[in-house]
Amino acid sequence: MNSIGQLFCLTTFGESHGTAIGGIVDGCPAGLSLDIEVIQKELNRRKPGQSSITTARKESDTVQILSGVFEGKTTGAPIGFIIPNKDQRSKDYSNLKDVYRPSHADFTYDSKYGFRDYRGGGRSSARETANWVVAGAIAKQLLKSVNIHAFVSSVGEEFVLKPYHELDFKQTENSLVRCPDEEVAYRMIAAIEQAKIEGDSLGGTITCVAQGVPAGWGEPIFDKLHARLGKAMLSINAVKGFEYGSGFCGAKMKGSAHNDSYVEVGKTISNFSGGIQGGVSNGMDIFFRVAFKPTATIMKEQNTINQKGEAVQLQAEGRHDPCVVPRAVPVVEAMAAIVLADFYLLNKSAKIR
Repeated sequence: MNSIGQLFCLTTFGESHGTAIGGIVDGCPAGLSLDIEVIQKELNRRKPGQSSITTARKESDTVQILSGVFEGKTTGAPIGFIIPNKDQRSKDYSNLKDVYRPSHADFTYDSKYGFRDYRGGGRSSARETANWVVAGAIAKQLLKSVNIHAFVSSVGEEFVLKPYHELDFKQTENSLVRCPDEEVAYRMIAAIEQAKIEGDSLGGTITCVAQGVPAGWGEPIFDKLHARLGKAMLSINAVKGFEYGSGFCGAKMKGSAHNDSYVEVGKTISNFSGGIQGGVSNGMDIFFRVAFKPTATIMKEQNTINQKGEAVQLQAEGRHDPCVVPRAVPVVEAMAAIVLADFYLLNKSAKIR
């Protein structure tokens, strides 16, 4: 599948080292004032080459809107867009032509299709997520009353211990690692820089909070709101886990401690439910955490096999993030926005019926 969403639907195309990547956003209502500069700003948050702790690939990631917008407003027609690729160095991947990188999609893509684009991972590259950020930026402008904030909550062994409501989200973008806790951010950056020196990589987690989502969004059975959010997050490259509300910690609690008592309509004393009950939003903050594995492509020599099944030594080349988590923050926000925009429209259509 190359599409996500039912009413607010994104379909994408392109590869890491192709001419361009791009997509079509279908279902965006007509008459929405669309700020292209806001879309570009979101792309700038995700683009490579931002700092010493990200990949050195230099891409402007300049979006070109091809259709569906006229005089600054959406027309109701499909919104087509492309993002040209400018800084490919495909020769860096020539040594991967017949070799499978450990824990990468090289082998599985070859098994599925019998052919693969080894340049930067082709379609499996995280470059694809730039398309999602465009759609997410459109979705955010549709969700006028909803605020979505994501931040890096851990890198390796360094964790933010403060609850999200004690953090200043405005500080997130002031941090090289996109962590609003300055003291923890300092340790995170040091850990990433050390991993880079060693030719290694680190994983981490991103916490996302959606505020202002009214009660009633979601479906009670197979399209539960948290299920759709989980699917969206697990579609992001390198993601290994998703939990919302109390998550796995809730399994250790008693019901008397875990239950969220109501104090008024749409407001509870605690929020172990993470803003979702029975698959439907309850009016409280929706919050969840996404776990990312360490970047698969590292600069250390590794044992692997080639297409003939022969044991070989791999010394990777190219430009790679020693930790993908900081650049994934706008991607997590975008995917959350796409899901919420879809449920916003689905909820409106349900009331019309």
